[in-house]
Amino acid sequence: MMPLGYNIAMNFYKVLEEAIESDSIASKEKLTEQCFEYCSQNELIAEPKFKAKLFEIPSYASKCKIVEPRALKTRKDFDTKEGLASLVHAIAHIEYSAIDLALDAVYRYAEMEQAYKLDWLNVAKDEIRHYQMLEKLLHQLGFSYGDFSVHSGLFDASMNTAENHLDRMAIIPRYYEASGLDVTPQILKKLENKRKLVNVQELINILKIIYVEEIDHVKKGDYWFKELCHLENKDINIYFEILDKYKILEKHRPHVNAEARKKAGFSCSEIRLLGNVECK
Repeated sequence: MMPLGYNIAMNFYKVLEEAIESDSIASKEKLTEQCFEYCSQNELIAEPKFKAKLFEIPSYASKCKIVEPRALKTRKDFDTKEGLASLVHAIAHIEYSAIDLALDAVYRYAEMEQAYKLDWLNVAKDEIRHYQMLEKLLHQLGFSYGDFSVHSGLFDASMNTAENHLDRMAIIPRYYEASGLDVTPQILKKLENKRKLVNVQELINILKIIYVEEIDHVKKGDYWFKELCHLENKDINIYFEILDKYKILEKHRPHVNAEARKKAGFSCSEIRLLGNVECK
């Protein structure tokens, strides 16, 4: 195979940039697939002149009203279409955000090896599929993405960690995505007694798919976090120092899912420190 030229490598990152900035899921899907196919066949050479940009606004800003987290309405009533749609929308927003975060993990850290790039492009493909399932359900309920307000917490966290790759892996997959493993079983439990409703059952089915695949996503983040610790000659316990640095170490975690976190690579000692729960 002929070596990859700098111009082609630059095009790869320009395509990624376009995918991240696009507010069209169809475009994100097409461009992500192009990047995945190309990366599968080529060992990318980092372009010395390439400089990843810091995005000022998330790609969904054109679709959604962005508010502070405390301004979001509490979702309690899932018996009505609007109540259920608000929950579906909130989860769809997380999945939409996760698409851009996975793509950004490839775009921003161009020096990383091919296996790393393929891992996060695969994650982006999964997140696109998750979003599409949720968007379809949202449409069945009579709503669209953007009909409810959202917050930009995940985007903000990704930009705040943009200059430090180790921090990015600790904060995004190993904190925020791992927190999803804690929360999803609780949501499923709340929905269980309403599963006779067709749309609720559909959401349950979607969440179960997402839950299983998110364990793999967190596991990828765990692997690359530990790889970066090794490369930088740092102990993996720096994870807690990083959480403390971003003032999220003491955030309340009502339940820590020890079983799922263990599957994703967390040690029992880490799990106990995070949630004071039993872990064997």
